[in-house]
Amino acid sequence: MIPLMMSFVAGRKENKQDVLRAFNFSLVFVLGLATTFTVLGMIAALAGNLYGDVSGAWNWVVAAVCAVMGLHLMGVVTIPIPSLGGRLQPQTRGFLGAFLLGLLFGVVSAPCAAPILVVLLTYLAGSGSSVAWGGVLLLVYALGHSVLILIAGTSMGAARQLIENRNATRVLRVLRTGAGAVIVLVGIYFSYKGLQK
Repeated sequence: MIPLMMSFVAGRKENKQDVLRAFNFSLVFVLGLATTFTVLGMIAALAGNLYGDVSGAWNWVVAAVCAVMGLHLMGVVTIPIPSLGGRLQPQTRGFLGAFLLGLLFGVVSAPCAAPILVVLLTYLAGSGSSVAWGGVLLLVYALGHSVLILIAGTSMGAARQLIENRNATRVLRVLRTGAGAVIVLVGIYFSYKGLQK
């Protein structure tokens, strides 16, 4: 996702990119991505509300999803998640093009977002949460998920240094493994809740 955003910002040939303009393009891209994630959260919450009480069995579904996605993040199991990102390049230019690209990337950014996104959507579908809470939860996730995209789109030099930095790569690997472990623990919690019902 970061290389595509960098190429979109760098590819504007209308005039020289200053930092503020690059930041604005990146911000509009992030808003498009956040819009898609927010809508997905609202749909999951709405689906859960339409089905009503889905019983204690849903705790086991959430626990299983957490276990699989957590193990995937930890590198214990590999789940092939298709990526369509390299094939997307909207014909629309300017801020509208950046927003449309963000909307599309919200749908196809599965390799980056899927483990956490699947857990959140599964949780929302069975929790009986309001549609507004589903939207807010996924909006916050999207904004946190997009911080590096915003930095990379704003400063290509900073992005290049971050991508090539071995220490940052090691830290990212540790954070990813830690996040996977936390998700597995969340799965254990939902298993415990399943036993209580």
